[in-house]
Amino acid sequence: MSDIAGLVLPFFGLIFIGFAVARITRQPVDALGWMNTFVIYVALPALFFQLLAKTPFEDLTEWGFIFGSVFSTFLIFLAMFVASLVMAGGIAESTIKGLAAAYGNIGYMGPGLAVLAFGEQAAVPVALIFCFENVMHFTIAPMMMALAGDDRRPWPQLLAGIVSRIALHPFIIATAFGVAAAYFEFHPPLPVDRLLSYLANAAAPCALFAMGVTLALRPLKRVPAEIAPITFLKLIVHPLLCYAVLSWVGNFSEIWLFSAVLLAALPTATNVFVIAQQYGVWVERTSATVLITTCVSIATVTGLLYMIRAGVLPLDLFP
Repeated sequence: MSDIAGLVLPFFGLIFIGFAVARITRQPVDALGWMNTFVIYVALPALFFQLLAKTPFEDLTEWGFIFGSVFSTFLIFLAMFVASLVMAGGIAESTIKGLAAAYGNIGYMGPGLAVLAFGEQAAVPVALIFCFENVMHFTIAPMMMALAGDDRRPWPQLLAGIVSRIALHPFIIATAFGVAAAYFEFHPPLPVDRLLSYLANAAAPCALFAMGVTLALRPLKRVPAEIAPITFLKLIVHPLLCYAVLSWVGNFSEIWLFSAVLLAALPTATNVFVIAQQYGVWVERTSATVLITTCVSIATVTGLLYMIRAGVLPLDLFP
């Protein structure tokens, strides 16, 4: 258990340090802008590119793995979306709730924690999951909001916006270049490779610190009644479902399988708050959901890593 504590405590400690520093210094929210820019546009793309470029190309075409992880995430979204509709939540509100239950913090928390837990090889499945799940989320949100009437752009403009948001995301661009480099067996010159290494090493600490600051700048104002089912779906059901689906779909390596399960176990992404704010739907409650699921995930993620390290979870449920 001590090795799990040694892994989890520094990881969540960086989030807590960011949270504490933000509360002490009382900097305005705009002060975080350049840190987020560095993480999203420079550090994490460098990490994805560098590790993907060194991966054999055939390992990047595991379509069964991609389908299993994305399909399990979609099922979680669908379950919360339908449950909210049944409770007369409306399409727009139900969409945000569904995203809160399904859209994990796979951008900021995912790469750092997976690489720390399973080694650098975990960055490959993390990058694939991030790309394809974000394609799904970036498509679902505007489409459902258009159906709800909260996005009144013409359909051609709406579809163009979806495509551009997907194609121009820094992580997806970096992943595409990394896959191309792997296919052509391109190796950057040594000075460039060293620069990428410096940037990649900064990705996890900066991302986690920025996440802590973000949580501190969005104080808890209202706890939504739906927080219990959302938290249960996100932190418990999602990883279990991902584990079952991937075990059923194919026989994947330990690193790939448990990296996907770990990503499914992560708390609600701050991007869900951004989407809620963009459309003016369920904003304060989304902020509370991000904060509460992040706090609860300290226990659930620690428990999951312990079960993985202790061999409680077999590599294949359906041998």
